[in-house]
Amino acid sequence: MLNDDIIITQNRAIARSYAKINLTLDVLGKLENGYHEVEMIMQTLSLFDLVLVDKVSRGISISTNLKYLPANDKNIAYKAAELFLKTHGIKAGVKIMIHKNIPVAAGLAGGSGNCAAVLCAMNLLFNTHMSHEELCRMGAKLGADVPFCIMGKTQLARGLGDELSQCAPVPKMTVLLVKPPINVSTASIYAQIDDAPIKKRPDTAAMLEAIKAQDIYAISENLCNVMEGVTEKIHPVIRGIKQKMVLNGALGALMSGSGPTVFGIFDDFDKAKASADSFAHQYKDVFLVKTLS
Repeated sequence: MLNDDIIITQNRAIARSYAKINLTLDVLGKLENGYHEVEMIMQTLSLFDLVLVDKVSRGISISTNLKYLPANDKNIAYKAAELFLKTHGIKAGVKIMIHKNIPVAAGLAGGSGNCAAVLCAMNLLFNTHMSHEELCRMGAKLGADVPFCIMGKTQLARGLGDELSQCAPVPKMTVLLVKPPINVSTASIYAQIDDAPIKKRPDTAAMLEAIKAQDIYAISENLCNVMEGVTEKIHPVIRGIKQKMVLNGALGALMSGSGPTVFGIFDDFDKAKASADSFAHQYKDVFLVKTLS
């Protein structure tokens, strides 16, 4: 639970906003409202953005260490603060500062995590005593991944991705993340998924059993993401990164979310570090991280 990591000091809340990966991702079909029904197992990683929220007399301001990110109501963290203040009828305001470490538009829920951190931080700063369920309901209005980012750990997500069931914790695993310098539109991948030939779908039950058994090898064997084939067709570099990770000793490799980030699971830290070093010569966004449970 994200709340557990937040530090309060006077009128400031300091939060870590964690990245996620999808161990499985299945798209079950398109709903009447145009959204898609999904079933996926999501996992929190140790990579995080730092989010500072200061209580101020009025208004909302936001700043980041990345000049190209919007510092206005187009930023989901700003929208989170706006919704929170409006919902509770609070006249005061907040100043939000975000130090980004998680790559943007990477399939790692960086923006959703920032949104979740702001909601949880403001809940503590303003003593509104919202429950986890209430925070998740508020977060779901802002983005489908926000409830997961609030709850964290290992979760089975259904519906639009906001209906969560906590799973057994995964074993501590070393995970290598590599994001190629390309941008992927989640909306465009969803638009193509209905007509895409899906050769393999996740075995959710098998993955849940592997997690329960703490079997890193079975977890790696059951990695599956139906979006991968659609995104790979547009960006073949994703397939190349996966293949190189496996050659470097990864037990399994998969694209996270709609991409483009690829992750690999390793049972040997030295192999993972050597693989990370080999990718760092070619790509800027390379991270060696751990699973959090």
